[in-house]
Amino acid sequence: QLQAFGGGLVQPGGSLRLSCTASGFTLANYAIGWFRRFPGKEREREGVSSIYRTHGYTFYAEVVEGRFTIYRDNAKNAVILQMNSLKPEDTAVYYCAAAQHDPRLVWATDEYDHWGQGTQVTVSS
Repeated sequence: QLQAFGGGLVQPGGSLRLSCTASGFTLANYAIGWFRRFPGKEREREGVSSIYRTHGYTFYAEVVEGRFTIYRDNAKNAVILQMNSLKPEDTAVYYCAAAQHDPRLVWATDEYDHWGQGTQVTVSS
């Protein structure tokens, strides 16, 4: 079971650190992706960042490149999404997902096998 936590309310320009943890399996053996769902778009999940098993390749959506960083904390069986310079348009529910095999298409949600419940991130003054 995956769990994402660390969301909250933050002012524009602030930072949050999201964590994705698992029970029952080791995240280091999976590709882990972060996705988000915007208010009013219940059926759409936008890819944010992903880290692959192979060589630890990382991927970022263009809109978060340079502001967000994804990395593994294997000692805690976690994957972290460090979010800096947050903007109001980053407001969304954030989800983490795990794939047994590195996805051929990094943002294809059907390539991820396990999904956690989301955590709300609100960026507002």
